[in-house]
Amino acid sequence: MKLSLRKGFSFGLTSGIITTLGLIIGLNAGTHSRLVVIGGILTIAVADALSDASGMHISEEAEAKHTDKSIWESTFATLSSKFVFALTFMIPVLLFKELNNAVIASIIWGLFLIALVSYYIAKKEKAKPFKVITEHLTLTVLVIILTHLVGIFVAAYF
Repeated sequence: MKLSLRKGFSFGLTSGIITTLGLIIGLNAGTHSRLVVIGGILTIAVADALSDASGMHISEEAEAKHTDKSIWESTFATLSSKFVFALTFMIPVLLFKELNNAVIASIIWGLFLIALVSYYIAKKEKAKPFKVITEHLTLTVLVIILTHLVGIFVAAYF
């Protein structure tokens, strides 16, 4: 895979997973509303995908070594991967009757995807997969814990 596509895809996938998981967990902890969680996922899939793709585009333009084609490849790869992976979190929310079960399934799905992309990155960079996977999963779990606490805080004080 070309560097520009790999860069955009890995950024979009990682950002899509972590941002969407954080949003789902925070909204669930704060509202326990399926409708609010669905609205949040759709909003992330559109607004944050466009925002991250714009950020990737500008970041790539800031580096003089990129061609216009590679800049647009990274931009589109970021947009499409963020959009698609964020939307995959709709599946458990729509399939499970209980929102808490959907949240648990989403956490498992997100951690699996982060581990998978981390393994791929480690192999590509000839690094130890366990170390890379552990580092990335730790960061993801930190986001899960913090957004859960933020949701509880919002529910209690607002």
